[in-house]
Amino acid sequence: MAVTLADVASRAKVSSATVSRVLSGNYPVADATRSRVLRAVDELDYVLNGPASSLAGATSHLVGILVNDIADPFFGIIAGAAQSEIGGGLHGPGDPEKLAVVCNTGGSPERELTYLTLLQRQRAAAVVITGGAAERPDHLAAVAAKLGRLAANGTRIVLCGRPPLPERFPGAGPAPAGPDTAVTLAFDNRGGARRLTEHLLALGHRRIGYVAGPADLSTTRHRLEGHRAALSAAGLAEGADRLTVHGPYDRASGYDATLELLRRQPDLTAVVAANDTIALGACAALRDQDLRIPQDVSVAGFDDLPFSADAVPALTTVRLPLHEAGARAGRLAIGREEPPPGGVATVRADLMARASTAPPPDRG
Repeated sequence: MAVTLADVASRAKVSSATVSRVLSGNYPVADATRSRVLRAVDELDYVLNGPASSLAGATSHLVGILVNDIADPFFGIIAGAAQSEIGGGLHGPGDPEKLAVVCNTGGSPERELTYLTLLQRQRAAAVVITGGAAERPDHLAAVAAKLGRLAANGTRIVLCGRPPLPERFPGAGPAPAGPDTAVTLAFDNRGGARRLTEHLLALGHRRIGYVAGPADLSTTRHRLEGHRAALSAAGLAEGADRLTVHGPYDRASGYDATLELLRRQPDLTAVVAANDTIALGACAALRDQDLRIPQDVSVAGFDDLPFSADAVPALTTVRLPLHEAGARAGRLAIGREEPPPGGVATVRADLMARASTAPPPDRG
């Protein structure tokens, strides 16, 4: 007998209307209530009522693309390229056209799980998850469990710019999904960040500030690890914590963090930003302090977003082939490209040295 909305409501000890609100995502619901409802959905393996739910193991023509912020060019480029591959091209009888839907999580782990639940209920043909993972053991285990259920129902899983799924999660016990569940296109964030900092060290910089992203994201951690590895190899690891400031991946964070770095180290000669948008904020803060780029302070970013080459001066950064990676993720999602050996491919990050970095000034 098919599980009903009322069954989920009874298990979660809420009303059917509350279950509908959680699953539709259109109404505010307390986090504790949402968690109870989603747990009940998982425990009962509730799926959408109607024809789709009566076809065990059948999938629809829907593909979900999860992004942190569609207004962020990083995610917009990946999602646009993936959507073009999923919804375009030639389609024959055995390759029906798919509908790609972009799901904007706003960086919320809870919203990420809600969208995965909705896509499970719709028996999505594929799910593409972009960007870094929130490194909370409970959330990682919940996502892995959800992806395991999706894969078991025939949904293809593609991770683009996210690390492979681990087999176990410290403190959270085993998870049903492991590294074999998803195809992974992992960005070389550590290697790219290390090459970027090595570039600055080769120019002669020794007082380098770092503006990092949110501390609990895998992308933030990997890029910071690459930066620190370069400093450590140069014998400059001491004091790195004091010259690191965390914040959101936005321009305002870059501006405020750079002012804080200048307060901590007035004779700073370089600022490394965890992405290009942060780097723009850093440049604005330096100009407002009457500091020239790169004559007084060099600035570098990460991602090589479209505006980077047109900034004044042109921004030194690390290029990730976002469009190519997104397109490949789209092809993998609809089975138009064979998965890489072992299910994991590393996407190289290349240094793009431009005019925003130069040797440090001689300050005696």
